[in-house]
Amino acid sequence: MAGGAARGGAAGARGARGGGAAAAAAAALPRGRGGPAGGRGGARGGGRPGPRGGAARAPAGGVGHGAPSPPPGGAGRRGWSREALLGELRARRAARAAPSPGGGAGAAPGEVFLVGTGPGDPGLLTVRALQLMQRADVVLYDRLISDDILRLVGADALMVYVGKEKGLHTRPQEEIEALLAEFAAEGGTVVRLKGGDPFIYGRGGEEAEHLEAQGVRVRCVPGITAASGIAAELGIPLTHRGVADSVRFTTGHLRDGLVLPEDVAARAAAEKTTLVVYMGLSALPTLVEGLEAHGLGAGTPAAAVERGTTLEQRVVLGELGELQARVGAAGLESPTLIMVGDVVALSPHWERRGECPVFQAGDLERGRLQAPVDPAPLLAAFEGLEAAPGGAALGGEAPPLAAP
Repeated sequence: MAGGAARGGAAGARGARGGGAAAAAAAALPRGRGGPAGGRGGARGGGRPGPRGGAARAPAGGVGHGAPSPPPGGAGRRGWSREALLGELRARRAARAAPSPGGGAGAAPGEVFLVGTGPGDPGLLTVRALQLMQRADVVLYDRLISDDILRLVGADALMVYVGKEKGLHTRPQEEIEALLAEFAAEGGTVVRLKGGDPFIYGRGGEEAEHLEAQGVRVRCVPGITAASGIAAELGIPLTHRGVADSVRFTTGHLRDGLVLPEDVAARAAAEKTTLVVYMGLSALPTLVEGLEAHGLGAGTPAAAVERGTTLEQRVVLGELGELQARVGAAGLESPTLIMVGDVVALSPHWERRGECPVFQAGDLERGRLQAPVDPAPLLAAFEGLEAAPGGAALGGEAPPLAAP
């Protein structure tokens, strides 16, 4: 990439935007305390939950089962068996279900909703996601779903933790897919919560393919993917006229190890391209090596962002050639997203990278605590549209997302 010329364009664009660009736009919804269960403690954490990897709490919105350590009503580190979970779901549905015209409770098969929760800030949830979280009979959730989002799940939902991290899978993917199918067979609404968007490095396609082969109806509710949410948070346009006209997403969790494939490296190093690497921390050394080998300059602007859009967020900005050293000095941990490209220099925070080796939540105007998201008035207002002339009926059962 002709880094100097392109960055010159970026600098000019940045100047045109003016000083007002530094002020982050307010979230559409109020935000609660961010960060996944077991987040950082200490001064930086500002009173957040205990050390990462510590005891996970049962979500306030439901009864937790199979979380990393025993929540109230849970069954310990290994979680409940599939038989116990199915039995619990049957008992709950039998206790609260009313007879339906089609027969007894649970006569009709259920559906599975693959629901994206966005990058972490509960204010970035879609209304559709919130509707389904409130109405779900059973919710299967991942490691990266924050406490603030889990608290928005309806109080009667059966919560099942199926989180994964490198080298430690609470339940294998095959068992997760089997659980989804078996829960759906019991009837009701099954929600599979996923960070970001289910169809962008969320294995949503694999789960949908498996369930559809079993005859289970699957619907996907998109979420704001981490690349979009974090870029907006930092004031980085993923594309910008004269600076970047294409974006490439890739993942640091590669099937063939940590070597960036030659074709991926070559395309990612192309001029006027923004590269976003999901879960890129462990692949950072080979990522930098591969990009530089294909001609991307060591002075190309880059960013590494841990737990983006939450109050646990930490950001390292620097040139590509120094990024690995800066990330190591900052001690960033997974999940960390990497952005590489001249658009990174459009961030209003870019010029402060020398004075601020690590941008924490307060440095990016995320230190101002706001009231937690209250789903009741939001859903009442949204579902009240059915009373308006020509409004869509949104009360009762969740409307279909698309024609069958």
